[in-house]
Amino acid sequence: MSQYRTLLPHVVEIALAAGEKLLALYEPDNRPADRTQIFDAMRRNENAVSSLRGELQSIRPQARWLPEELESAALPDGEWWVVDAVEGNINHVHGTGEWCVTITLIAGGEPVLTVVRAPIGDNTYTAIAGGGAHLGAKPLHIAQKHDLADSLALTGQAEHGQTDTHQAIAQSIGAMLGQSLLVRATVPSTFPLIAVASGHADVFWQYQPTLPGVAAGVLLATEAGGIATRIDGNPWTPGSSEILVSNATLAAHTSNILTRI
Repeated sequence: MSQYRTLLPHVVEIALAAGEKLLALYEPDNRPADRTQIFDAMRRNENAVSSLRGELQSIRPQARWLPEELESAALPDGEWWVVDAVEGNINHVHGTGEWCVTITLIAGGEPVLTVVRAPIGDNTYTAIAGGGAHLGAKPLHIAQKHDLADSLALTGQAEHGQTDTHQAIAQSIGAMLGQSLLVRATVPSTFPLIAVASGHADVFWQYQPTLPGVAAGVLLATEAGGIATRIDGNPWTPGSSEILVSNATLAAHTSNILTRI
């Protein structure tokens, strides 16, 4: 763990700088008129932080950069930088605040270090495997509810165009509406996972997640005392086709509901 403690401040510095670049492009009053404007703005944002790859590889040369074709696949051995340079890009270009920079290092098939920089709110979340999860210097703790009927349950769409998951998403929301206090579907995945890690919400599940969308939140939530599994209760690993994050009690209850739909 000591090597990751030494690495962490350098990753924080890189994430902070990337966040400032994106903040300079952020317009709360922005209202794109069509998909052309949306995707042009998203590409502009991605180009603004394209230096992230080189910066991270300079501080950890042995870690490889995750290619797009492995974002939903099991990872080969070794260390991998798993990055979403503009997580919630769609929110950024629409002038809403749920966007951030996420940087996660995976080693041995597990997230071992993460930094999430959310410029709106001036929040920096960090976690190291075995070292807890933090918002700034404040430790994060997952909620300890035991009754799903009292829970705030969150889900989301992983990627635009994943029409094969729409039915599963709809059925799962319908099932959870009858069991939990509140159900919310949102994009991107990092913010609901942060909410679970912080105890502000209780359950998160998703079908067909991409690794850059969930890696940071998984480490934050598990280091805050939660568990990450597949919906059927088997362990989550990079490349899993579904994910469920909560405390152990609510995860078991949610798994029982969602595996029956």
